[in-house]
Amino acid sequence: MPDVLDQVRTEAAARAELPGMSLMEHLQELRARLLHSAAALLIGFAIAYIFHERLFDIVQRPMDMLHYQLNFTHPTDGLNLYLKTALYGGAILAAPYILYQVWLFISPGLYSHEKRYVWPFMTATVTLFLAGAWFGYRYVLPSALRVLIGDFGKRFHPIITIDDYTGFFSAIIFGLGASFELPIVIFFLALFGIVDAKFLVRNMRYAVLIIFVIAAIICPLPDPLSMCLFAMPMLILYALSVGVAWFVHPARRKVAAA
Repeated sequence: MPDVLDQVRTEAAARAELPGMSLMEHLQELRARLLHSAAALLIGFAIAYIFHERLFDIVQRPMDMLHYQLNFTHPTDGLNLYLKTALYGGAILAAPYILYQVWLFISPGLYSHEKRYVWPFMTATVTLFLAGAWFGYRYVLPSALRVLIGDFGKRFHPIITIDDYTGFFSAIIFGLGASFELPIVIFFLALFGIVDAKFLVRNMRYAVLIIFVIAAIICPLPDPLSMCLFAMPMLILYALSVGVAWFVHPARRKVAAA
């Protein structure tokens, strides 16, 4: 009985740490974080546009390796390409600051000992996204272009427009970058007690099915092997997420604190 009373007192004291905020204060806080994030994105866009020619060389490189040339059908297509490239580059530059704003928005609802996750959270989020984007740029995009244009389209003359290529490029790069964020999503779900490691293991077969469905959607190639290449990193990340959920779940933290 004393142990139960001590646990209740501990939880009550921890709850007392959390600052109460009204609905208007939450909305004002959200507005401030959005404005700061938008300002960071604009600054990142301005910096990236200074180097838009170099950024375009990076985007164009997979096409150059296969000796394919981009075409345009509208006078503004070239300008739009530079603007999109600068926007993507600016978003990547501003991502750490934007993530920090996200953390500042949710941190009032966390205990003081939970706020120590801010730097691991930001580091892991940026690292995982860049890893997914690099995987897509280095392996998936060149392979997709080679198979779709060089193999399936070898009997035809390819006319690849700027708009089509940039859409294809961003779908692969940002799609894989976002899919690599799975451990971060599980981190927050487990942190707030929504899921735990047992739940993830018990429902692993459904998770595998969902992962392969997502891989089939974002995979630009029609063969099953390519879909498996997309799904494999996500399966590994899901297994990693089980360990993350076990480590940060409230029940586990209570046992560690005891």
